[in-house]
Amino acid sequence: MTAHGREAASADGGRSAEEERAAEEERAAEEERAVDQALALVGHQPRAGHRPPEGPGATRSKPPPSSPVSPPSPVSPPSPSSAAAAAASASAGPESRPDSGLTPSSPARSAQTPGAAMPSAPAPGSPAPVVSPLAAPAPAPAVDSASSRSHGASSADRPASSPHAHRTGSTAWHAARALAESLGRAAPLAAHRLPLDRALGHVLAEAVVALTDLPSFDTSAMDGWAVAGPGPWTVKEGEGLLAGRGSTEPLPDGQALRIATGARLPADATAVIRSEHAHCDEAKRLLYAGREVVQGQDIRPRGQECRSGDELLPAGTVVTPPVLGLAAAAGYDALVAVPRPRVDVLVLGDELLTAGLPHDGLIRDALGPMLAPWLRALGAEVAEPRRLGDEAGALRQALVSSDADLILTTGGTAAGPVDHVHPVLAEIGAELLVDGVAVRPGHPMLLARLAEGGPCLVGLPGNPLAAVSGLLTLAEPLLRGIAGRPAQDRYRAPVRQEVHGHPHDTRLIPVVHREDSVVPLHYNGPAMLRGIAAADGLAVVPPGGVRSGTEVEILDLPWASASPWTEGCFT
Repeated sequence: MTAHGREAASADGGRSAEEERAAEEERAAEEERAVDQALALVGHQPRAGHRPPEGPGATRSKPPPSSPVSPPSPVSPPSPSSAAAAAASASAGPESRPDSGLTPSSPARSAQTPGAAMPSAPAPGSPAPVVSPLAAPAPAPAVDSASSRSHGASSADRPASSPHAHRTGSTAWHAARALAESLGRAAPLAAHRLPLDRALGHVLAEAVVALTDLPSFDTSAMDGWAVAGPGPWTVKEGEGLLAGRGSTEPLPDGQALRIATGARLPADATAVIRSEHAHCDEAKRLLYAGREVVQGQDIRPRGQECRSGDELLPAGTVVTPPVLGLAAAAGYDALVAVPRPRVDVLVLGDELLTAGLPHDGLIRDALGPMLAPWLRALGAEVAEPRRLGDEAGALRQALVSSDADLILTTGGTAAGPVDHVHPVLAEIGAELLVDGVAVRPGHPMLLARLAEGGPCLVGLPGNPLAAVSGLLTLAEPLLRGIAGRPAQDRYRAPVRQEVHGHPHDTRLIPVVHREDSVVPLHYNGPAMLRGIAAADGLAVVPPGGVRSGTEVEILDLPWASASPWTEGCFT
């Protein structure tokens, strides 16, 4: 805690700095334990390997043990039902509310026996029953009540009850993120061999191993003179050695030969003297050094960077421009990489406009223009967003006909009269894994799998900042798992001022980095984008809030380092 934070704590007459830090550390430890419990219960293991596709349309497959790009022991994906149960168990951490136990799966959460009653307890030795990934009931503040509908700066009030208002609680925020990533890593995409000019932004499915020594021969690091033995040296006749051509004849002791940067060093040469450090007496054809010559100076010896067979980059590395350069230098023409996950975005709502000013109760669609480039920044391949309105039939057809790896819906995740996401998921037999998350904004988000081995669906609330919360809570870790991308390094930073929290739920607050701390931004309501548009990160504020100077976890935004913003940072 900074000095400013200690003064603030003292002025408030509250807990001491040591007590505040101890409480924060205990809360973080509890969250970690909750996540560990969730991952243990879903059978979390190292990601199954990728294998080359069997055909141009291959997208998902289980890699056989004999696959050339698979590890020896492929991992069976965990059951979504068991993953849901794990999330429910993990929800019993510090962010959960008093409860009386888990709730059996509702019809919308069971793809096999909709509406079937669950036994009160499993028989000894039998598998645990499928349960909802939810904690016990808890009232939700009115601030998020409309977030499943609004795509703009305002939204109409919706009735409090509905025939399908069946949710009974929320998954803890950290547990929801862990479950989403675990689900993605359980169903890896088949690897493709991609030429270098198409591999940018993909993730390596197998390590890049040096195919030759780098450099593959001794080369000159400078323009100057190749010399052998002690000087002065007799200048050898000829035009000298240039990169890519030149004699490989040995250089006798006492002789010197002009050489260019990158040129192959003649055999028996002992050093390179830079042009500015040498003097040539043209009349006597003698070369003199202006300073001491050390054996091996300004020579790049063979294998200086790597030896043939060295691992240059591990599997899981994101292919960046320098990665392409290194692969080319090492002799690669193509890389075995995971294709970008394909995402369909379905924008729901009859009240949405695609152009012009809001009028007559209609509002602009803010999510359609925002989500596609954001998802591309996360490494996904995104189709043009589709606008379906409030039609259950259109939504059902879009879901059953999609061949994407992930489907994102916007709005319709609550229990209003035109919120069709839950009923449609129940109708098509989807398995609901997360139904509400203990986070503000964005509480009514959801995660489902449409069929065994089929695509996943993330239902985002309709309010813009609430949708951003759902994107970072469920969609980002899920996509990261599918693509095999490494997780963002978790780090913490002190907040420069007090941040009010929700009594029970995590809050995600837009922040901007200033020196060694972060500053919370205003305009952070569920329907607002003004704060997140100026932010370079989101602060993860635990229940109850934090005082000035308290360190909180920070989620970086994909373009945080891009200044000025360019289209390149989204591709």
